[in-house]
Amino acid sequence: MEKQTIVVIGATGSQGKGIVNALINEGSFNVRAITRNPEKYTGQAGEAVYADLQNLQSLKDAFTNAYGVFVVTNFWEGADEIAQGKNAIEAAKATGVKHFIWSTLPNVEIISEAAFEVPHFTDKAKVDDLVKSAGFKYTTFVQPPFYYQNLVGMLGPQPKQDGTTGWTLPIDPAKKAIHMSDINDLGKAVTGAFLQPEKVGNGSYLSVATELNSFNDIIEAYKANGKEYSFSQVPVELFSTFFEGAKELAEMFEYFEKHTYMGPGSASRIELAKEIATGDFVSLQEWLSKNN
Repeated sequence: MEKQTIVVIGATGSQGKGIVNALINEGSFNVRAITRNPEKYTGQAGEAVYADLQNLQSLKDAFTNAYGVFVVTNFWEGADEIAQGKNAIEAAKATGVKHFIWSTLPNVEIISEAAFEVPHFTDKAKVDDLVKSAGFKYTTFVQPPFYYQNLVGMLGPQPKQDGTTGWTLPIDPAKKAIHMSDINDLGKAVTGAFLQPEKVGNGSYLSVATELNSFNDIIEAYKANGKEYSFSQVPVELFSTFFEGAKELAEMFEYFEKHTYMGPGSASRIELAKEIATGDFVSLQEWLSKNN
C-alpha cells in the first residue's frame, strides 16, 4: 500500500522540525515539508515544497493529495494568526485533507476573564472553533509547552548587575506554574495522533507537558548539572519597560502564576498526550545533561 502523505507547515521551525523527525522515525507516512525556502531545506522530509500561510493558493498547491496536515503559526514573526489559520483551513478543505492538526494554546482571555492580554496564546485559541466547525473527518489540537530550548534561547539566563548570571522575571520563583518539555517531544504526540485518529481525531486536545516546574526547580536542575544561576523577581510594571514586547511576556508570566501555563483542568489533556505519543518524553534533567 502506498503511504499517505502528511504535510508539515513550518518544517524548519522549532515545532515543525521535531514533527518531521518523529514522523520519519516512525515510518508510516510520507512527509512533505512546507517552507518558504524549499531550495535551502536540509531536513529529513521526503519532499520540501514552497507555501506561505499568507498565500491561499500556495497552501492549496502544497496540500494537494495529502491525508493530514499539521499547522502552526508564528506570532513572533508578526503573523496575523487568525487570518493564517483561516487560510490553512480553507486550503485543507478545498484539497480534501482528512486529518487537520492545529497547534494551539490556552485562551488566556477566557481563562483569566480578560485580566491578562497574551495574544500569542489567545489568537491561536480563537482559531480552534473555526477548525472544529470546518467539518474535517478528523481534527486534533496540540498545545505545545514552554520548551526547554527557551532556556538557551529567548528566555536564557543573562548576566546581572550583581555579578551573577540568571533570570530577572515577573513571576514568583517558588510557584510551580510552567508546563515544560523538549520541543522535539511534541512530534511524538502529533505522530501518535496521526496514527490513531479514531482515538484523538474527534477534537481532542493533547497538552504536551513532561513536567510542571517553578523557576526554583529549573535552577535546581541546572545546579545538578554543575551550573549556578540566580533569580530576581521584579514587578510587572518594571519588566514591561525592559524591551519591546516585554509587556506581553510580563502578562504571560502573571497568567502562568495565577492559572499555570496549560490552564485549569489540563491534567487529562496532558495524560492523553503522553498516552498517544510514540515514545517517552525527555525530562529536564536528561535534556540539560545533553545540552548544558
